[in-house]
Amino acid sequence: MYVNDLMKDECVLVTGGGTGLGFATAQKLLSLGAKVHICGRRESVCHEAAERLMATHGGNAVAHGVDIRDAEAVDRMVGSIFADGPLTGLVNNAAGNFISRTEDLSPRGFNAVADIVMRGTFYVTHAIGRRWIASRLGGSIVSIIVTWVNNGGPFVVPSTMSKSAVHAMTMSLAAEWGRYGIRLNCVAPGEIPTEGARKRLNPTVEPGARSALHNPMGRCGTISELQNLVVFLLSRGCDWLTGQSIMMDGANHLANGGNFYEMRHWTDEQWADVRARINEQNAKDKIGRN
Repeated sequence: MYVNDLMKDECVLVTGGGTGLGFATAQKLLSLGAKVHICGRRESVCHEAAERLMATHGGNAVAHGVDIRDAEAVDRMVGSIFADGPLTGLVNNAAGNFISRTEDLSPRGFNAVADIVMRGTFYVTHAIGRRWIASRLGGSIVSIIVTWVNNGGPFVVPSTMSKSAVHAMTMSLAAEWGRYGIRLNCVAPGEIPTEGARKRLNPTVEPGARSALHNPMGRCGTISELQNLVVFLLSRGCDWLTGQSIMMDGANHLANGGNFYEMRHWTDEQWADVRARINEQNAKDKIGRN
């Protein structure tokens, strides 16, 4: 779809770039000639990801272990990147989410999502944006949100609230920072099966099954479709495009809401089973990090 050197001379940071859709995004950018920085809480995972990226595509991929919930750590990371050369783009991909009845949600559970998605996204955007402004440089920011920002997200309220904040930030800063040549846009992908989504959003259902049943196009999305859209938004193909949130979900949110509303029929036993599965996966992940 794109010429091979489309992103030559571009330097892009992808948060949450060590796994899943973030890794796939970094992969596409690197294959098109960009220098890529990836960051995540698990430093070893990011370093392994950077090595795999360069082994497959060559180029330059740099890994950073950072918790984006820590504003000072984010600023140090961004400062170190700019010391070697300015970024030209940012993909706000890092996120956290899990399904839960809101009455069962604890403040800790709420903050686990909100601190990453809302606060962390702002910290990274702010650290980069203010350096672009001070250096009189432009840049492009793409944030990954959800279609539920338009119609609510039952059973994923912390994510819906936090992604709505990112959506609002994008519109606000597009207007405020446009005069500096800084563009901000969002992509809200529908179901694109990944390991993380399967474990915490619908661990009882085969990945892609919901979309096959309910999506107007009869399928889930593909990683390549998301890669292509993010690349276009980061590229210089349309510098007048800013402040937009693009819903890439096969019209699912228009047809049936595109959220988890059908879970209203779940029994207490089903919720208990899902909660146990998610807690078990969280424990495994914690052991893996240690």
